[in-house]
Amino acid sequence: MKNGFAVSHRAGAKFARRGLRAYFEYRDLGIKRATRGKVVAHVIRARRGKSPHGEWHRHDCRVQFVYVLKGSAVFEYEGVGRVKMKQGSCFYQPPGIRHREISHSPDLELIEIVAPANFKTLSDPKDRVPSRLAKPAARKSRARRSRG
Repeated sequence: MKNGFAVSHRAGAKFARRGLRAYFEYRDLGIKRATRGKVVAHVIRARRGKSPHGEWHRHDCRVQFVYVLKGSAVFEYEGVGRVKMKQGSCFYQPPGIRHREISHSPDLELIEIVAPANFKTLSDPKDRVPSRLAKPAARKSRARRSRG
């Protein structure tokens, strides 16, 4: 890898089942190695027959950027509420924002870019929103969707 140059082609690319979430598969795009750990970029896609567990968590990183290539997903963010991301949606998650994935379509595929490449995910049980507090936000969100 000369001067940090990296290229990753779709043809022959492999997805790994090892990664942050067991319900996703990850394709490394070679950016982590090229930037010597400053940035990681990967394509993430839904694993067949797996669904999100919906646990609240946060990432200890400086930048997290996601672009949805195919399908859709519903995320919930502390202080924001539920947000549906679909093909063509781009979102930036501020450092440390508490969030969780509620659901995704079977064909979900997205690109995620995070800096630094080796970041921590914090999901301490004390950090979770009690279910009695999370349910009203879900009801409010459903009511909002039915109006639009």
